[in-house]
Amino acid sequence: MSRSWDAVSPASPVEDQPTIGLIGMGAMGRMYAKYLSKAGWKKIHVCDQPAKYEELRAQYEGVAGVSVLPDGHAVARSSDFIMYSVEAEFIDHVVAQYGPSTKLNAVVAGQTSVKAPEKAAFEKHLPQDAHIVSCHSLHGPGVSPVGQPLVLIRHRAPPESLRLVENILRSFGSRFVYLSYEEHDLVTANTQAVTHAAFLSMGTAWASVKAYPWEHGLYVGGIETAKVNITLRIYSNAWHVYAGLAILNPSAKIQIDQFAESATELFKLMLQGSAEGGEQRLRARVEWARQIVFGDQKGKDGKKRIPILLSEDVLDRFSLGRPASVSGSSTPPSPGSTPPNNGTNGPNNANSHLSLLAMVDCWAHLKIQPFLHLALAATPIFRLFLGVAEHLFLSPTMLDSAIHSALHDTWHRRDDLEFVVAARGWSQCVSFGSFELYRRRFEQTRVFFEERFEQAGVLGSEMIKAIMESEKEREEKDVKL
Repeated sequence: MSRSWDAVSPASPVEDQPTIGLIGMGAMGRMYAKYLSKAGWKKIHVCDQPAKYEELRAQYEGVAGVSVLPDGHAVARSSDFIMYSVEAEFIDHVVAQYGPSTKLNAVVAGQTSVKAPEKAAFEKHLPQDAHIVSCHSLHGPGVSPVGQPLVLIRHRAPPESLRLVENILRSFGSRFVYLSYEEHDLVTANTQAVTHAAFLSMGTAWASVKAYPWEHGLYVGGIETAKVNITLRIYSNAWHVYAGLAILNPSAKIQIDQFAESATELFKLMLQGSAEGGEQRLRARVEWARQIVFGDQKGKDGKKRIPILLSEDVLDRFSLGRPASVSGSSTPPSPGSTPPNNGTNGPNNANSHLSLLAMVDCWAHLKIQPFLHLALAATPIFRLFLGVAEHLFLSPTMLDSAIHSALHDTWHRRDDLEFVVAARGWSQCVSFGSFELYRRRFEQTRVFFEERFEQAGVLGSEMIKAIMESEKEREEKDVKL
């Protein structure tokens, strides 16, 4: 680098500050522009597709520190730190187009969720004098970055380039996690692939039966609240947020395939019931998975870990539905829906929790230890769903109730069948490697839930905030123990 940025901060004189460039102003690009401007950085150059120049310029008129430029060439040749915030599917094309315009000795980063294509694009298209220090905020644009993991990857750069990136992003209040490109893709697959597959499958299953089950008193309260709110939260986002990880990350493909296999095999055992030893094999398989994933619940220091979810009560405040016994709901009925068979399942009635059983079974078969990644690079959604699974598997009463319901209750059998079909469908979709097929499948389900996004978005954000606050308290207690 031609100058030292070791002590630079938003408080530095404007002439001493680096010019920060953002290429791509989708949801994450806008989030970065928002927090960089709020922090007080004075020279933030941004752009999107050239056709969106006038619209973007009008939107950012008067925003402190932000200058909208016509295209990526203008941003790349004027910026000391350049971030490509584009979909992984298009990263090679965009870097090939604008990479040659990179300012001499500039530091370049990418905000893609899958780093293998980004690494290849940077190495192929950036000038040799460009320094590569990539990053990835492991949360969505609607979640506060404070306390969240922010991955930094020093790939082809001296230490002072890393310090520049640290100084620029320190104002986010995130927790820096230092990984290589390869480590990043493995960790993100381990923490996100199965989680996304579970929620995508739940949503597709409910859309297939054309019912919002929580509005009929089903899947209401407790850990069901987390399932419903996060499913709606995922489908309210853009499809490409999840497609890149699923299709371009080889580890993710393996995990999504295993998740579908786990759901299928567990469902077969549920159908067998007591016949042919089905009940014994189901109980043995669930117990085996519990031991592999949760073990003796001790941390690295040998002390017993405090559970993520200390009580389901914190989730009950964010429920979208009411138990079936409560009438007078003002919520419009599900399109084309009919009440379920008995309509009596409320918050205290058991169900199979097939999605949770399949997720833990998948981790066990792939020898994934999710708690190893919890402190390292866990997204809010992963942290919450892991906490829900932990809560179920470490409660003998709840787990036995779920297994008993899986074997003997029939009210949820229709939903479980649709869930298995959906899980296998998503696995097949990912195996084809088609972004267009993924988009069509995602948006087909998304349309069904659109009328519920506004309410679910507010409750989901509040729920995640509450869980993260309780997690901070839990981690502080863990440190003191």
